[in-house]
Amino acid sequence: QVQLVQSGGGLVQTGGSLRLSCAASGSTFSINGIGWFRQAPEKQRELVATVNTGGGATYYADSVKGRFTVSGDHAKNTVYLQMDNLKPEDTAVYYCSADTGRGGFIAYDYWGQGTQVTVSS
Repeated sequence: QVQLVQSGGGLVQTGGSLRLSCAASGSTFSINGIGWFRQAPEKQRELVATVNTGGGATYYADSVKGRFTVSGDHAKNTVYLQMDNLKPEDTAVYYCSADTGRGGFIAYDYWGQGTQVTVSS
């Protein structure tokens, strides 16, 4: 099993920055990658960024590309989401999740508690 504890988030103005952290514990060796998701009211949960545990490859949704940066510190078992040039549209609850799928399949079975990000105009 994997436990994920998030920190960061808060209230910022348009154009501001926030950094979210996701610290993993437990069976961290089983984690293939970490995904960052967000869910805003009346909207579907959206995958915004991922980082691969092995090679550090990253993925970004078009909506955040160029503004968000995901990185990992393997020694600390921690993944970060640096969010710059924030927009009101980024307002959501942000979750990190661990992909522990096997056999080449993605399985986001473990989730952090979520943290609110609010961007005011």
